[in-house]
Amino acid sequence: MRTALPGRWIGGLSCLLGPSTLLAGILLRADVDFFFPEQLAAYARHPVRWSVSYGAFALGVLLLVPAVLALAAAIAPSHPRWARWGALLTTAGLGVRLFHAGQDHLAFRMVDALGPEAAHQAIADTYAVPHPLAPAAPLCLAGWIVLAVGAFRAGVLGPLRALALATTSILMIGVLKGTDPTSILAAAALAAALVPFGTTLLRTVPWPPPSRLAAATVATLAALGALTFLGTAG
Repeated sequence: MRTALPGRWIGGLSCLLGPSTLLAGILLRADVDFFFPEQLAAYARHPVRWSVSYGAFALGVLLLVPAVLALAAAIAPSHPRWARWGALLTTAGLGVRLFHAGQDHLAFRMVDALGPEAAHQAIADTYAVPHPLAPAAPLCLAGWIVLAVGAFRAGVLGPLRALALATTSILMIGVLKGTDPTSILAAAALAAALVPFGTTLLRTVPWPPPSRLAAATVATLAALGALTFLGTAG
């Protein structure tokens, strides 16, 4: 199976970790109402759990970017247009979700600094203010469907897993979105589509990994840790 970018190791691991992390974040806040006033109030009561939940969701979105690229690379040899547009639309939609994750983070910091009532009022007053990425929000819906059709036509995913991938399009997008039944269904369907694909990718790579790959991984993690420390210290 051909995966030029991001490669079988990174693509396979991302297909396993991305949907799983996303689903974990969704389940951690499943016991509270979906809309933002209740999400802010829940953070004030349970700041650690809500920080972990929203952090896991954001990390899952980030990990889905190489997973999408790996799937598109597998589609590309036989159906390059479906691969190209599926990857473009889906990654653009994931970028919008990361933008919203930054807004979620700021909202929780406002609760810490101002208290839940003042934070609620500030967010209520600015919730509907348009931003430059708002027109790209529908890409979250269209991208998964295009990618699923391409994967099915290329024979990369069977009909059931392609349908599961397309089901990801029902995952709601926006600021301070909680969990409802469709959120759980969408994330579980994404895992059902990508985890087996990622497992297949990992079965085709040598083990143990090449020494150069291992060294590059350690160096990258060390650099990220150092930059995180410096950013926090600053």
